[in-house]
Amino acid sequence: MEGEVDTDSVDLVVIEETTGTQPFANCSEAKAAGAAPLHKGDAGYSTSLDRDGDGVACEK
Repeated sequence: MEGEVDTDSVDLVVIEETTGTQPFANCSEAKAAGAAPLHKGDAGYSTSLDRDGDGVACEK
């Protein structure tokens, strides 16, 4: 039928997407990725990056 796809002949490409669930190793890494500043709850945020404990990491 017209418009139907024969799934037996289709090659699927799987793209792995980084979810950002791992915290950045340091603020330089976060800044290089364009992710800084990081807020509590953001992907890549870690309390180890939040020096003053205000919920915002790598703000300077």
